[in-house]
Amino acid sequence: MSYDVAIVGAGPSGAWTAFLLARRGARVLVLDPSHPREKPCGGGVTGRALALVAPVLPHPLAAVAIRRARFLDGSGPSASVDLPSTGGSAALVVSGRAAFDGLLLDAALAAGAELDRSRAIDVRRAPRGFEIQTADGRSRAAAVVVGADGVNSLVRRKLSRPFTRHQLSIATGYFAHGTTSDEILLEFVADPPGYIWSFPRPDHLAIGICAPAAAGTTSGALRHIAARWIERTRLSNDGRLEPYSWPIPSLSAGDLGAVTVAGPRWYLVGDAAGTVDPITREGIFFALLSASFAADAIAGSQDQGERHYAERMQSDIMSELRRAAHLKDAFFQPRFTRLLIDALRRSAPIRSVMADLVAGAQSYRGLKWRLVRTLEIGYAAKAVAASFAI
Repeated sequence: MSYDVAIVGAGPSGAWTAFLLARRGARVLVLDPSHPREKPCGGGVTGRALALVAPVLPHPLAAVAIRRARFLDGSGPSASVDLPSTGGSAALVVSGRAAFDGLLLDAALAAGAELDRSRAIDVRRAPRGFEIQTADGRSRAAAVVVGADGVNSLVRRKLSRPFTRHQLSIATGYFAHGTTSDEILLEFVADPPGYIWSFPRPDHLAIGICAPAAAGTTSGALRHIAARWIERTRLSNDGRLEPYSWPIPSLSAGDLGAVTVAGPRWYLVGDAAGTVDPITREGIFFALLSASFAADAIAGSQDQGERHYAERMQSDIMSELRRAAHLKDAFFQPRFTRLLIDALRRSAPIRSVMADLVAGAQSYRGLKWRLVRTLEIGYAAKAVAASFAI
């Protein structure tokens, strides 16, 4: 049997692409041997991400509603930011990825997509599209192929080029079982530049740290930093710590302006396309949005759907991520983080800006000018606004 579309990967971007295309009547095959599975990330689902998928989820998402974010720099007082809510719903919820991904995959299958739990090991061009070879020796044919298979995407490797080490980061840390909260913790660190996080899930905390893969440190050394932080903050309550490590795309502004996301009859979505915020590391919203764009291009009647997809990705997603990439180097400098935390403690307008940024409601496009409009509140806001003046 030949399919209209074969999607390699059943995470959020792959499952959402499958749902949108199957709902439009396409014959869709999803290949993935392991989803839904837990993933070592914060698991934060912003309000804008949930709004894309909530209407089609078969039942409510089991998640923790995040009420506040607390920022630390390790050398002074912390600053707490209350997160906004809309209509009584939290602007940021955190779910276990197995649960969230499972609901999206269920929706795709209910819409008519077919799931093959075989591992794709090769993608080859064929006269009428592509042939996908699986580990069990079978070959599946499709007119169009979508790579939704993450940062180490087989589809990207076979049809374009893999990400380089300089385009990757390592996220590593622990799941702390037996405890949870309604507060996320973020502590800025300068070496390696970034932050340590604690995101509460329904039955555990996802605690981790992220660093560039080319920074010269190892996942073991980073996990040691996370373990010491857990001890210092007393987050685990002597619960079981389950270690994890995972690569994520971390593209520079230049990379984001030139990244290849499509070619003749093939598309990349989500992490395979590099759609991760360089500062917050949030990727679920952009994964779902890229899936929507890909489904529109594949199902549309216009010629050169791949070109239209690439243009839409650049104008609506990559441009926003480029702004974050330009800000990233200044954002994690110790001088800036101290100014930021002081401003958060002193200024309600700055807390409002940060709350919207964490919740995904504030774009980087308007961030600098919104900060500038807070100048009347005093020196702290002026210093923060100046730090963003790039």
